[in-house]
Amino acid sequence: MTLTIIKKIGMLIKERKTQNQDKNEKPEDAYVQRDKIFIKVYRGNSLRNDFSHRYDVFEIPVSRSTTVLDALMYTKEYVDSSLCIRYSCRMASCGSCGMKINGIPRLACYTKVSELKGSTITCDPLSNFSHIRDLVTDFTQFFKHHKDMKPYIQNGNANLDPSNLLEYIQQPSDLEKYLQFTYCIKCGLCYSACPTVAMDTKFPGPQALAQAYRYTADTRDSTPTKDRLDIVDNKHGIWRCHFAGSCSKVCPKGVDPSLGIQLLRTQLLSFSKHQKKTAILKDIK
Repeated sequence: MTLTIIKKIGMLIKERKTQNQDKNEKPEDAYVQRDKIFIKVYRGNSLRNDFSHRYDVFEIPVSRSTTVLDALMYTKEYVDSSLCIRYSCRMASCGSCGMKINGIPRLACYTKVSELKGSTITCDPLSNFSHIRDLVTDFTQFFKHHKDMKPYIQNGNANLDPSNLLEYIQQPSDLEKYLQFTYCIKCGLCYSACPTVAMDTKFPGPQALAQAYRYTADTRDSTPTKDRLDIVDNKHGIWRCHFAGSCSKVCPKGVDPSLGIQLLRTQLLSFSKHQKKTAILKDIK
């Protein structure tokens, strides 16, 4: 049943993307070859308790393969060494270079300049995160929500003796139930795009909730389902999600957090169904 739902939703998403591309995009607009671009960067330093900010504009030479991260690194190396950015792998695996590019949460290393329209590219820090400096934000709260989900396999029968390790066999059909959610790189883009996170700081966010489903669906985990569901079954938990879908739209790895939330909600509702009791009406005298 779960696999059928995933396949149907995946087909609908692909169909919707194809329709939108046919309506809004022309083939000649897919790539725009330019020799230079202007990059408009948010500048500010919250560590000094100075919450004023400004935008600096830099002219950067580019080629067809230049990414936004390449442009920012060129700016830092040759134009303004005080520019503060965060990056690591440069191959969309670590999620460190998340930022808003032209208003949309993206990975700078995964976004080519040639794919963006206009002569000016605007870079802002991610929304819904505490600001540190320039394009760098604080992920403390984000990782706390992730940790609250207990994102690890708990199995009381596990033998941790290195000389006698046990193998837990899992069928491919069991793996498919949660495989796509293991691709999460914790980049925070879904968290930044979520309107509920912007209004409720106690809301775990799409990344944490999707990971909650990932470990609930893992057959190797022996934690009672109720114990994992109790973590998110509260007024600031899964019920605060209104299924805007913006989290899945910006995910660079195709994790589809909104799908994970809906599957987790389905589990929660089906689990609670067996606990319901018919109310007994009392005569009022």
